[in-house]
Amino acid sequence: MHGIVPPFLLERLGDHPTASVARCAQRTLTLDEALRDARRTTSPRAASGARGLVADGAPAPRRTIADAQRTMRLPGTTVRNEGDAPTGDVAVDEAYDGLGITWTLLHDAFGRDSLDGAGMPLLATVHYGEAYDNAFWNGERMVFGDGDGEVFLGFTSAVDVIGHELAHGLVQATTDLVYQGQSGALNESVADVIGSLAKQHALGQRADEADWLVGAGLFAEGVQGVALRSLAAPGTAYDDDVLGTDPQPATMADYVVTTSDNGGVHINSGIPNHAFYLAATAIGGFAWEHAGLVWLDVLTNGSIDERADFLAFATATVAAAEARFGADSVERRAIADAWDAVGVTGEDAAVPSAPQERAEVVRVERSGGMLGRERVGVLPESALPSRDQRALESLIETGTLAELSAQEDARVRDGYVWRVTIETRIDVTLVEPALPDDVLVLLHRILELGERR
Repeated sequence: MHGIVPPFLLERLGDHPTASVARCAQRTLTLDEALRDARRTTSPRAASGARGLVADGAPAPRRTIADAQRTMRLPGTTVRNEGDAPTGDVAVDEAYDGLGITWTLLHDAFGRDSLDGAGMPLLATVHYGEAYDNAFWNGERMVFGDGDGEVFLGFTSAVDVIGHELAHGLVQATTDLVYQGQSGALNESVADVIGSLAKQHALGQRADEADWLVGAGLFAEGVQGVALRSLAAPGTAYDDDVLGTDPQPATMADYVVTTSDNGGVHINSGIPNHAFYLAATAIGGFAWEHAGLVWLDVLTNGSIDERADFLAFATATVAAAEARFGADSVERRAIADAWDAVGVTGEDAAVPSAPQERAEVVRVERSGGMLGRERVGVLPESALPSRDQRALESLIETGTLAELSAQEDARVRDGYVWRVTIETRIDVTLVEPALPDDVLVLLHRILELGERR
């Protein structure tokens, strides 16, 4: 599940002083966790088999909007198909329009027919859950909650959020960047770039006219923030007593070395985000006609593999700009200068050191979501209730934790990831969709106990 609001923010909202907001956040977390056993790694190529929404012929969007009627049953009841008139339901019609806006960017700006390049239908479900504080892409469709009304408003209102989540499908259908470390941060960054370009393209904005925000308009009045992220100024999107402070760095000088959040995929994506912004604004004009084309070229021309790091991606974009626009072009110079400015290339390029972590007695981390922050619980094993000690020892001695850590195919974009470290005995990373209910409940209990110490 590719959720737009990360668990980190929802967990903070679970302690909101307004009881109704806290309940909505807690309910959203519970619903998100209930989805963990659903298949979330469906390829857009597989999803594209559901044809027939419009007749074959000239490329056109193929949209179907369903209504979950505030349940968590998917796909819900179909309420609008391609070509149907507006329904009058704001969420339905905003979802329909937002999917179309993203399709139009891909087709008109990049000559691509939907996410897979072969006319994949675009599916969405609205009114998911009761005051559900999130929206996500599950590999086949977009799913939107209505928000709690006090912190988050309806999630269909932000076109760039729709574009971001759909762009995970675009990445999956092209380079399929591994969701770990710098390649994972690039995955997140490409999604932000596509989301921002979808909004700019719909508004007809030049690079110097755009706000370069992702998620503007999601926060209700009173929240101290303008969006979930800023490509123009990473680290400034929000600074709120409840939500905390936007953690993204803009340059390699502030690169966050961490083993959490799949190696900081949601935090360090601010660096390539900022490089794109710098390049696009230096070039001028419409960003999708210059830097946007270069980024799409790199996704589709085979110049990077699925484990590309920032340097490999930067090198590929400079080469792609030269191939498309020329060695002496404004585009090539601006893109090269942008990567220098954020410290990925050039004389002052920074190389992150390997994370150095001191082993704790029992350390449980849970991280993930679009912004990718962590919860950490640390406590002596002797402080656990006896039943939990026995359960944990059994998982270690039987090799169950080690077996579960091998379930890499269950890792999904914007999903939850656990890391369990017990001194020198075990250090495993676990993806939440692979965890049985009893293991997940145990890890939550240990995490909560460790946080309180």
